[in-house]
Amino acid sequence: MGVQAGAARLSMGTNPDRARQVLLSIEDTAREAVGELSRLLEVLRSEPQPAELAPQPGLADLPGLLAQSQEAGVLVTLAIAGAPVGLPAGVDLAAYRIVQEGLTNVRKHAAPCTASVLIAYADGHITLEIRNTGPEAARRRAGQNGGHGLVGMRERVAVYGGTLEAAPEKTGGFLVRAVLPARMRP
Repeated sequence: MGVQAGAARLSMGTNPDRARQVLLSIEDTAREAVGELSRLLEVLRSEPQPAELAPQPGLADLPGLLAQSQEAGVLVTLAIAGAPVGLPAGVDLAAYRIVQEGLTNVRKHAAPCTASVLIAYADGHITLEIRNTGPEAARRRAGQNGGHGLVGMRERVAVYGGTLEAAPEKTGGFLVRAVLPARMRP
């Protein structure tokens, strides 16, 4: 990447289109490297488990995830805004895992309570909001338990150049909002 960056710098004045192409290549390479590191960290953090033979989950699998949360005492509603688009497999998996971790945190820190999941498609992005109505004590504890939930969400979002907000709400409860690109650049 260092050599590519040097080439881009040298060609900026004489060939801006070439410099742009090189910078896009650097960006893609960096995203791939962060993705690999994220997967490596996930493996290092987890207990050894037998290999899964099922396909990786995506947003189409949310009904089962919501049912698990409801069985654990969290009444969850799901809303979808905008027209759903086909997501790249990695983004679809990241979106599912972010919702999964958000609901896991609700169960750990705020149950019994209600929660809502919003999936919004707009302007080439997908926004995920996981909101709960947990008590004040749970709001203060959220994100401070020494676990990897919010860290893992931040890593997943960073792989795709998205954003993540996670904070107590003034009106009570806690909100996690992630924004990911719905389409990857060619």
